[in-house]
Amino acid sequence: MNASEQATNLELASKIATAVNLFKFEFPDAKSDLKPWKNDPETRELVDPESIDIGFHFPGVSKSWRSRSVLIQIRFYQDPITKLRRAIGMEVAGFDHRGEVWRLSTVENWSFVGEVSPTSEVGEKLKLVCRQILEVFNKSSD
Repeated sequence: MNASEQATNLELASKIATAVNLFKFEFPDAKSDLKPWKNDPETRELVDPESIDIGFHFPGVSKSWRSRSVLIQIRFYQDPITKLRRAIGMEVAGFDHRGEVWRLSTVENWSFVGEVSPTSEVGEKLKLVCRQILEVFNKSSD
């Protein structure tokens, strides 16, 4: 779900802003998009209400990213017994004019799959940012 719609309280809005800043610290050319999904019925069917989705766009096609845009989906799970909501992983996908060209999931082996993948330097920085974002969302505010 669009990050802008998930920012329902100050704590969550602050964590979303921190996630954007962590990404932009490593990749300063990126422009953030807190509404990467269109608001139409077809798109609404595909959107996961248990995720926070943030888009990032680069000027032109980035040779190091081998894509023009990146979509980050932070996935959550709420334990039905304890009611605790935790970030359980991230899905990151790179897109160019043809559509999705690579994907990274932090749920299993943290490896890139797809037609191309970012350079190893960008890939390692992206994995670092993913770890940092997961820490931010799993840190309690007590």
